[in-house]
Amino acid sequence: MNKIIYNPKMATRFRGYLPIVIDIETAGFDHQTNAVLEIAAVIIKMDDAGFISPAETIACNVLPFEGAILDPKALAFNGILEPTSALRQAKTEIEALREIFAPIRQAMKTSNCKRAILTGHNAAFDLNFLKAAIKRSKIKRDPFHPFSTFDTVTLAGLAYQQTVLAHAIAAADIEWDASKAHTAVYDAEKTAELFCKIVNQWQIQIGLD
Repeated sequence: MNKIIYNPKMATRFRGYLPIVIDIETAGFDHQTNAVLEIAAVIIKMDDAGFISPAETIACNVLPFEGAILDPKALAFNGILEPTSALRQAKTEIEALREIFAPIRQAMKTSNCKRAILTGHNAAFDLNFLKAAIKRSKIKRDPFHPFSTFDTVTLAGLAYQQTVLAHAIAAADIEWDASKAHTAVYDAEKTAELFCKIVNQWQIQIGLD
């Protein structure tokens, strides 16, 4: 088998894609009709040895879009019982997306990556809600790949034989506080830790150094 030639730069590690861990809390399961209520993004960085780690977290509370359906069961699950409360200091979808995309674009530029790639736990769920919000906001410059993702469900199933986030975190020996779960920031940051640990372990395992 040919030895993998490894260049420890983010621009070449994932075919020019910059992993951005995204977690979105919503008012239901339908990305077309249910509101985005929280969105968090964790930018991933790489050191000189090629190991990756979480770098920066950007997050916003989001106001439901006009006409959005708010499922009471979903609100009870994530604890966002009053999505329109002024205490949340929530932004409109377009405001939130612009605030989150700005540092992502800067990180892409700094790392010479051509696109961001959404990384998440059950990543298709977050990608669908993200793309729906982008479409409603009529944002033309979407930094994310339109359909490819890195999914820690699959990666954790391979690495730890676990697919539930809390169980995968435990198997990876990462600290987990159940009382903080189901908030976009906490879930995104823990997913980022999990993703980085799996990727770094693989690098060590196959000798990418």
